[in-house]
Amino acid sequence: MKTRAAASTHKKVIVTFSDRTTLQAYINPLRLPSDPLDLLTTNGEQRSVPLKEIRAVYFVRDFTPDYEPERKAFLSRPKLDGLWVRLTFLDKETLEGVVTNDLLALMDSGMQITPPDLNGPALRIFVPRSALSEVTVLGVVGMARRKPAAPPSPAQPKLFSE
Repeated sequence: MKTRAAASTHKKVIVTFSDRTTLQAYINPLRLPSDPLDLLTTNGEQRSVPLKEIRAVYFVRDFTPDYEPERKAFLSRPKLDGLWVRLTFLDKETLEGVVTNDLLALMDSGMQITPPDLNGPALRIFVPRSALSEVTVLGVVGMARRKPAAPPSPAQPKLFSE
């Protein structure tokens, strides 16, 4: 029986700052909403970055210069389950994505979205709340429809004649 290698706890990310500079690093995604964000640079240095300085964190397949998704919006209604949202950054740039339909995740210090270009270089994008001016919910996708109410059951039949 073959055993699978354990997945790395550190994922490749490209961090874009408010001034549009970037940093290639590794991050443990389980500690993502923490402020400051703990990063391990590609040089092996540990670096703490406050969330207010970050514009977005792109989880990428490889460290390449073209890490941003080509498409910033869906061409049609997305097929992924969740909330279809449009994020508006402070510089008025917009980006659409799908987030989980979880109120606790939405109230965190930021949002993790799945971008429109599923085959692009960015697998997921984390955007801190401080980088956004507006979040618009465009639709709820893939959730089960509510079933119609069941008709009331007839009165319980009498078991014994009275």
